[in-house]
Amino acid sequence: MAIKATTEASKDKRLTRKQRKELGRQIWSGSPGLDIVHRDAAGIDIGSREHYVAVGPDRASQPVQVFGCFTTDLHRLAEWLKECRIKTVVMQSTGVYWIPVYDVLEQQGFDVWLVNARETRNLPGRKSDVQESQWLLKLHTYGLLRKSFRPTPEIRALRTCWRERAEYVQQAGSCIQRMQKALTEMNLQLATVLSDLSGVTGMNIVRSIVAGERDGMRLAEFRESGVKASKETIAKSLQGTWLPEQLAILRRQLTDWEHAQEQMAACDLDLKTLMREMPNAKVEPAPEPPDPTVSKQARRRRKKVSKNEPNFDLSAELKRVTGVDLTRIDGIKAMTVQTIVTEAGLDMGKWPTEDHFVSWIGLAPGNDASGGKVLKKKTRKVKSRLATALRVAANTLRESQSYLGAQFRRLRTRLGNPKAITAMGAKLARLVYRMLKYGQEYVDRGTALYEEKYRQQQIKLLAKKAAQHGFTLVLAENPA
Repeated sequence: MAIKATTEASKDKRLTRKQRKELGRQIWSGSPGLDIVHRDAAGIDIGSREHYVAVGPDRASQPVQVFGCFTTDLHRLAEWLKECRIKTVVMQSTGVYWIPVYDVLEQQGFDVWLVNARETRNLPGRKSDVQESQWLLKLHTYGLLRKSFRPTPEIRALRTCWRERAEYVQQAGSCIQRMQKALTEMNLQLATVLSDLSGVTGMNIVRSIVAGERDGMRLAEFRESGVKASKETIAKSLQGTWLPEQLAILRRQLTDWEHAQEQMAACDLDLKTLMREMPNAKVEPAPEPPDPTVSKQARRRRKKVSKNEPNFDLSAELKRVTGVDLTRIDGIKAMTVQTIVTEAGLDMGKWPTEDHFVSWIGLAPGNDASGGKVLKKKTRKVKSRLATALRVAANTLRESQSYLGAQFRRLRTRLGNPKAITAMGAKLARLVYRMLKYGQEYVDRGTALYEEKYRQQQIKLLAKKAAQHGFTLVLAENPA
């Protein structure tokens, strides 16, 4: 169920799509020329070895200067910009080379604009570093560029640690896949009888094999009580050909997996420290309200955590920092919330509306139109960790006995799985935006409410079609 957090005053100010389009035409027709928006501006073309900086011709005798990438060169760049009376600087997001320049200029008090290179690529004439910096300066002077989102230093530190941890999680998964391949080539069907090779039983057996044990019954003694396969089945699956080259691969991949686990534990310590340093939310998290529409089995399924979660209470820290419990949204887990916080931050005021937020993530349709006709509606291709996390969360709704689960299954039937995942990812993004901005808790109304709402919608549609053909829709006395 969507959270209705808008006030009555904001509802009255809402415009339809046609009204917004007409308003946009009036604005552009009212000021067809180009006005100088940023007069004290400079443009920087970022490079790996040197940076080209352009200012107005009235600011210096040589309006384009070249600076190196060392820290002393960057401070010299800042001093030169101060001599030229520059207040705002624009640069493109080129790899990671822009980060030191951004940090130094921001510390020196400049208003730094980071822009998407996709919006500045139509450079007229031959492309060169000098012309690129001047082109950025010209576009920024007339206010033709949009400032990209840049989180606070606290969120940036948290994001760096969380992204590094995600890389080690991926490395650990690759090691498990290579171990499964080595075992399969030796016809050891351990991955067939165990649902997860990286579990306690699987890793104990792999360590024992690397140590030199070859007896299947002895290896089967490592079976935990929760494993469905019997000891005899496990012992039977461990009869194969012990190839030296595959055992060597198994030994190396086990070492790499253990190393990845150690690095993940080290990241957890840094992550725990960074989370504790973050201030409490202005609104304390409210106690979890009872939800009678959700069964006990669904609650247990919701509380199931991933084994890749950090080794501290991440959910409690996220509730303290955000002020709301985002995990109450079906499909959203603690690790998904952590990705949301590290990628988008806590201040949803950076985006005027939830539609802007969904578009920034890359889950909004393109709606490219020409001649009054929509050419395509595909979402633009973006590399967004947040979009990936929301798509994964939306995909888990296929078996959810909730309002969102029923809506996802309906969309999947009508649109297909890929489009339904994108649509539900956008739905989850809107719910997250409303909860973080307005501080209200999410309450699920269950599958029955959605089904009844859909039924009433279909009845209204049928009644409208019947009226168009001169008929009247009458409810049967015995619906069964």
